[in-house]
Amino acid sequence: MEDFDYKSFQAKALEQLKSGKPLLGKDGAFAPLLENLLNAALEGEMDAHMDDEERSNGNRRNGYNRKQVQTSLGEVTVQTPRDRDSRFEPEFIKKRERILAEGVADRIIGLYALGNSTREISDWMEENLGNRVSADTISSITDRVLPELQSWRTRPLDPVYPIVWMDAIHYKVMDDKNRPATRAIYNVLGVDRNGHKDLLGMYISKSEGANFWLSVLTDLQTRGVQDILIASTDNLNGFSDAINSVFPETIVQSCIVHQIRNSVKYVASKYQKSFLKDLKLVYQAVNRETAEDELDNLELNWGEQYPLVIKSWRDNWHKLSAYFQYTDSIRRLIYTTNVSSG
Repeated sequence: MEDFDYKSFQAKALEQLKSGKPLLGKDGAFAPLLENLLNAALEGEMDAHMDDEERSNGNRRNGYNRKQVQTSLGEVTVQTPRDRDSRFEPEFIKKRERILAEGVADRIIGLYALGNSTREISDWMEENLGNRVSADTISSITDRVLPELQSWRTRPLDPVYPIVWMDAIHYKVMDDKNRPATRAIYNVLGVDRNGHKDLLGMYISKSEGANFWLSVLTDLQTRGVQDILIASTDNLNGFSDAINSVFPETIVQSCIVHQIRNSVKYVASKYQKSFLKDLKLVYQAVNRETAEDELDNLELNWGEQYPLVIKSWRDNWHKLSAYFQYTDSIRRLIYTTNVSSG
């Protein structure tokens, strides 16, 4: 099996982020990553199959069969290993299977982001594939997949990133009580000193908070990051405190777009157009002083009807208004975690 080209994957992912194209779905950047992990899993199954008994009977590997498999992340090319005696029957992706079981693709991407320990990855596979795959095969698949995960997750990073964005991809899983639950993969995207964007890491957690973000930032620091000048986030819980404990000089800018969406949810539909018109005067002001004057006007016009909305802007103003100290070109980059808007 050929080594996965992480540089090409990274370049495609960043280009799609920049252009606003989805990473998940047909032609998305995650399809080749999924393809690589699926093929690594099949190699693991073959490793388990080709045990001492098979070899003593004269059985050997005998090339591959290629086929296209449809997944929620796009079409992938699967290379199923063959054995000389045709006794190998893969269970992860069966010989005649052309559509990957619903949810498996999303969970594999979650597995890719997790990458904490062999046991956790084995537990994930046993939980999700246990009815189809033996314990020995799960172990062999893990042995094949784990190095693929670790090589990308632990690569060294630059010492300084002028801008880092943090955002999330949400997906559905079954919790410990077999109930549907929402989980999120947090993407950390940075721009280096030469202006090149780099996907620094992907992280998954059952719950978001200061401890989780502290572990993310500590990982970045361990991999060589010494300073982040500006961090653009979607008002993530506990992030500001965590980043200031690891990178105390970093300026945090909360995503204006997320704040606007959260505000509008509480405004009656018949008033939304008028409210947004007044709100635009705040976040599109020429400077912070003017923005604060317009925030006062917003409260005069709407504070009685929507006090919680105004309070949210007041409470988070120090993070929402950080971008006013920069030029227009930098403001466009950091006012939202949607990188394609920059």
